Amino acid sequence: MCGIIGILTKNPELQPRLGELAVPMLECMGDRGTDSAGLAVFNAASEEGVRRYSLFAPEQPFDWEQLEGRFEDAFGEGVPLTLSGGNHAVLRSAADVGSVRSWIGSSAPGLELLSVGSVVDLYKDVGHPRDIVNRYGLASLTGSHCIGHTRMATESAVTPAHSHPFTAGEDFCLIHNGSLSNPYKLRRMLEKKGVTFITDNDSEAACRFLQWRMQEGDSIETALKLGLQELDGFYTFLIGTADKMVLLRDPFACKPAVVAETDDYVAIGSEYRTLAHLPGIENADLFEPKPEVIYSWSV
Repeated sequence: MCGIIGILTKNPELQPRLGELAVPMLECMGDRGTDSAGLAVFNAASEEGVRRYSLFAPEQPFDWEQLEGRFEDAFGEGVPLTLSGGNHAVLRSAADVGSVRSWIGSSAPGLELLSVGSVVDLYKDVGHPRDIVNRYGLASLTGSHCIGHTRMATESAVTPAHSHPFTAGEDFCLIHNGSLSNPYKLRRMLEKKGVTFITDNDSEAACRFLQWRMQEGDSIETALKLGLQELDGFYTFLIGTADKMVLLRDPFACKPAVVAETDDYVAIGSEYRTLAHLPGIENADLFEPKPEVIYSWSV
C-alpha cells in the first residue's frame, strides 16, 4: 500500500523547521506502511567540491572511529563524520566520487552507501516509521525540501536496501507508491549500458531509468515524459533533486495523492490527514494531481 510525503519550503524561515513539519507527515503515513520508512533531506550545499555520503551499517555495533582512520590513511585527508544514530552516519569528502565509492565497497564490507551529493542526506531503515524517526532524530533536521516514504512490502524483501527513497547519481531520490509490471525489462536494458543495481525492487528500476535519461542530457521533466511510455504499471512518483520536488501519477492515477500549496510551502501526501497539521493549511490551495501531468516545484 505504502505512503508518500513531501514538503518544499518557499519561505526560508520554514527551513529550520523542516523536520518538525515532515515528521508528523511520515508518522501519519505509518498506517499505510509499517515495514520500513525513509526520508531524503535536501539542505544547504556543502563547500565547493565536497560531497556528502550517507552511510548505513546493517550490523551493530559498527566502529565508525576506525572507519575515519582508514579513510584518512587511504585519501590523506581528515574526514568529518557525523553520526545520526548507532548505524547511520554522513561522511563529507572532497575526494573523487568514484574513488570514494570504490573504497567504501572494498574497504568497508557490509557498509551500505545510501546516497551521494552536495545537498542530500538520506535516512532509511526497517521498522515502524515512528521508531525510525526517533532513532535518527529526524524531527530536528533542517533543509529546503524533503521526500519521505513508508513501506508495506508486497513484492520484495524487508531490508534497508529495499526501502525507499531510492537514489542514483548525485542529489537525486525517488519514492514510489504502486507497482511496475516491466522492471526486469528495464533492468536488462540498463545493465547492458553499464548501470548497476543493488536490489530487485521495481522502484529501483524506475529510479535508475530516470537517472540514466538525465545522464544522457534530459531534464527530469523530459525523462518523466519518456517514462510515461516506458514504465508500465501504476504509480505515483515523487522525486527530489538538489533544487526541485517533482510529482507524476500514471495514466490511471489509481494511487492516491493530495497537494497543498500556500505562499510558504508545497506539501504532498498520500492522504489529506497527513497534511492537516501544517501551518495555514486551512487557506491552502488543495487539489488532487491529474494523471500524466508532471508537477514541478523549485526551491
